[in-house]
Amino acid sequence: MLNPTESNLNGSNLSQTAGATREAVWNELLRERAATYPLPPHGHHPNFVGAKEAAAALLAHPQVRAHRVLIVGAERALYPFRRQALAAGAALYIPDQKRAGWYFRLENVAGADLKRARELGEPRLHPQGASAAVLACVAAGRDGGRLSKGFGWAWNGLPQLDLPVFTLAHRRMLKDRLPCPPDSRVQLIGLPGEVVEVTRQLEVGPPEVNGEPGSPVP
Repeated sequence: MLNPTESNLNGSNLSQTAGATREAVWNELLRERAATYPLPPHGHHPNFVGAKEAAAALLAHPQVRAHRVLIVGAERALYPFRRQALAAGAALYIPDQKRAGWYFRLENVAGADLKRARELGEPRLHPQGASAAVLACVAAGRDGGRLSKGFGWAWNGLPQLDLPVFTLAHRRMLKDRLPCPPDSRVQLIGLPGEVVEVTRQLEVGPPEVNGEPGSPVP
């Protein structure tokens, strides 16, 4: 039986475009007051109520604890994870939002705040030593599908690095299966209070941007 908070947008058929799926998730998060700053969540990987608890659950999972060097996105929704991971002794690579392809390598907890990352981080062109990544999402499926905002850094995952990828989500962002082609795949989904372990992987479908097939927006 589906959890009521997971019932919307579920289905065995690919019944929606990526753009329509994103819009539905953003609208629901806003309507149910599950999104937090920046608002509205539209156009973003949404920051959500319970992100701190979701980060703690994911970080406590054995598959995540085993990695001591991680790539973590710069989204506000991932700030609690960045802070908690650094406090636990992990080293992080955070993408430089001003120079494509570059990262900041961080070990100082204060660097979890992007305002301090440039000051405290070491610029690196390659995330040497990173063994996993944590990416934000707009929606995720229990079968491992991840839907991004459709543009920007890691919109289609990090296929060139071939690393295990994890994400964080509010329960209203979680579906049994995405009703549109996913942008990438994940192995774990951190929710407030629990972690979803993906048991069946799926093929990533053709990219869609704003609901239409095409190339990602730079």
